[in-house]
Amino acid sequence: MRPDRSGLPVRHVLPELLAALDERGVAVLTAPPGTGKTTLVPLALAGLLDGLDDAAPKRVVVAEPRRMAVRAAARRMAWMLESEVGAEVGFSIRGERRTGPGTVVEVVTTGVLLQRLQRDPELDGTHTVLLDECHERHLDADTALAFLLDVRATLRPDLRIVATSATADAAPWARLLGSGEPGPSGSGDPAPVVHASGTMHPVTPVWAPPPGTVAPPHGMRVDPVFLTHVAGVVRRALAEREGDVLCFLPGVGEIGRVAAQLGRDGGIDGIDVLQVHGQAPARVQDAVLSPGAGRRVVLATSVAESSLTVPGVRIVVDSGLAREPRTDHARGLGSLSTVRASRASATQRAGRAGREAPGVVYRCWSQAEHDRLPEYARPEIALADLTGFALQAACWGDPAATGLALLDAPPPAAMDAARRTLGALGALDPAGRVTGRGRRMAVAGVHPRLARALIDAGAGPRAAEVVALLSEQLPREAGDDLVAVWRSARRGGDAFSARWRQEAGRLARAVPGGGPRRGKGKGGAAPQGDEGAVPDGSDDTVAGTVVALAYPERVARRRGGAYLMASGTAAELPSGSRLGTAEWLAVAVADRPAGAASARIRQAVVIDEETARLAAAPLYASGEEITWRVPPGERRGDVSARRVERLGAIELSSGVLRGADVRPAVLEGLRAEGLSLLRWTPEAVALRERLAFCRRTLGDPWPATDDEALIEAADRWLEPELSRARRRSDLERLDVVSALHRLVPWNARLAETAPERIEVPSGSRIRIDYSGDRPVLAAKVQELFGWAEAPRVAGVPLVIHLLSPAGRPAAVTADLASFWREGYRAVRAELRGRYPRHPWPDDPMAAPATRRVNPRRRPGGT
Repeated sequence: MRPDRSGLPVRHVLPELLAALDERGVAVLTAPPGTGKTTLVPLALAGLLDGLDDAAPKRVVVAEPRRMAVRAAARRMAWMLESEVGAEVGFSIRGERRTGPGTVVEVVTTGVLLQRLQRDPELDGTHTVLLDECHERHLDADTALAFLLDVRATLRPDLRIVATSATADAAPWARLLGSGEPGPSGSGDPAPVVHASGTMHPVTPVWAPPPGTVAPPHGMRVDPVFLTHVAGVVRRALAEREGDVLCFLPGVGEIGRVAAQLGRDGGIDGIDVLQVHGQAPARVQDAVLSPGAGRRVVLATSVAESSLTVPGVRIVVDSGLAREPRTDHARGLGSLSTVRASRASATQRAGRAGREAPGVVYRCWSQAEHDRLPEYARPEIALADLTGFALQAACWGDPAATGLALLDAPPPAAMDAARRTLGALGALDPAGRVTGRGRRMAVAGVHPRLARALIDAGAGPRAAEVVALLSEQLPREAGDDLVAVWRSARRGGDAFSARWRQEAGRLARAVPGGGPRRGKGKGGAAPQGDEGAVPDGSDDTVAGTVVALAYPERVARRRGGAYLMASGTAAELPSGSRLGTAEWLAVAVADRPAGAASARIRQAVVIDEETARLAAAPLYASGEEITWRVPPGERRGDVSARRVERLGAIELSSGVLRGADVRPAVLEGLRAEGLSLLRWTPEAVALRERLAFCRRTLGDPWPATDDEALIEAADRWLEPELSRARRRSDLERLDVVSALHRLVPWNARLAETAPERIEVPSGSRIRIDYSGDRPVLAAKVQELFGWAEAPRVAGVPLVIHLLSPAGRPAAVTADLASFWREGYRAVRAELRGRYPRHPWPDDPMAAPATRRVNPRRRPGGT
């Protein structure tokens, strides 16, 4: 053991940790960054530290959330033992393993640990499992811990489990580990918590918000103005402080743009600029974790937040942004979204500057904004596509995941969507149990969709090459033609191509053999068999089949200037795409920006209809479709009665269906477009208002006549006209007045309850207006002479609008007698000079009502 490493701060709590494990078998270790929890603790657990345990070394498995951390931790522990990776300390990641017969400590990714648990639940020969960085709440880590607790409770009560966290919030983990102890229900007591205090050096915060207005992140987009500001803060930090700079950015694209502004080639003023992310070559990752010859700027995603020290860093520049998964379960589209980092994450990032000496963190936001940040990031289980998790749970024997010890239960809607997907892929039977095919898919170590494509395509190494492309994050410069990307990777000699070849080889070994024979069964479905869908064929055929098998709901057909996917989502190619003339596409990568009407196609392959039918066979349907259909680009719908052949939402063929019962479609049209489909004449409107007045005033049995009620009762009051209607035009000709009369209760007389007209003293029959809260009678003053009180309608007094001889309102009253006494004189004084030929008697109650004018006097007459 190198003496400068044996004194790491965590060493002081190692006896306490070992004692807790001896007593309970489980423990939670909290330790700030830089204390040695990732490197010294595994060596202590394995018995490789002098003076702590004299027994023979015990096998320890350390699970890290990222490949970069796995390599780095193994290398650092081997260095501490003055050994080589693959001797006492080794590692395993997907597609790469460096261990030997003398390996005691093995560092693995949580994904590798899950695969190992599925193959060997007892973890034969393993003494302790340490799950590092549990606070990050990665889905694989949560799942692995749940499986480990199940194993300890049922199969291996001697298995020791340690959960480590860089945050002090250990209580939830302690309760979780305590609940999984051996026995029918566990002890119920929380697991012991061991706190290691670090020698963190002070880190001074510098608030460096942008000087002007910056657009907030939207989807994957980050305002270029903000990235320019981040680059400026890096330059400022280099000028003001000593030491290396670690700059946190949300993704690979932002790292590249900031690097370009800083001067990617040759650095800035002789300073090396390194780009670190999950897909970075191993040599770059090694360079970052080794001391540099000069000053460095390390641009990194959240992979650099925790686990191991980046030597030389005294300055952190934090953009304050992170990426979270988003899943549109209805459309089968997943994407990453840029969000504000949590306060816990900001603390983690800042701590990187104080691991070796006092440091400073430049935060590209204000202190006021900092106080409004969420305390913790949301766990991945609440955000991600759960198809892989659901398959893991089903293989474990708990398809609903209700018996797993999880800090957060999976969202029911996401689990339902995941199980439906697995059922369509043949991974689950109708009862939800995993099938043999599902277990074969789980072994592949990729998303179940990709495993399905690998099994069913049957194109051997070439199918594995396409799946390897789909399972990796493609280079930023990759175009939308996936076949072109594939050919470029074959020719390439860069780190991406090397990593891709390695993964393709692993997949070819993991799932050899074929799947269904190419060809159509009933309805275009491919029969199940042992021969591949594309045993030979062009690159385009292989790639198209693999992509379509993986994402059958993303098979897309041209519709106008865009495409319609089988899921029903519209999708668009980038402007000028070479794929834009294709009739059919298999869409490999697509996302739907927030608020956008259509999805964006990122990568796709040109296919033919036969491939589409083969891959999306479960989505095939044919039959009669009688519906109310709105043609694309139109607002008005009409009855559609057709024989249709479909692939999901994509229409393959159609023909007119004659003589069908279209009444349900007509009712659907009424519900979709409302009563405006009918021709509402003034008579119909007035009748509806009379019925509404009766309902409002008298209640039952008078029916409601609002839109919702009339549509709900359409099959009652619109018959038999409804049964005779075949199209929209028939509805527009329907006699609404006759139909509405069917709503009048059988034991009521509408003409008596709410008469359409009423006779006034002049003898005129005047229409009553029922459109307001109370019925209104509008009549000329002269026609109401002698009328002391207007009649009531259904017990409600009429509101009288008294009109001038020209028909304009002169007064409004509900009390005629009061008007004649008090209001008439003012009206008479105002109007009789303007209308001298009309009678304006002094006593309107004694004058005869009339609708006529006084006779015109003849000139010279008497």
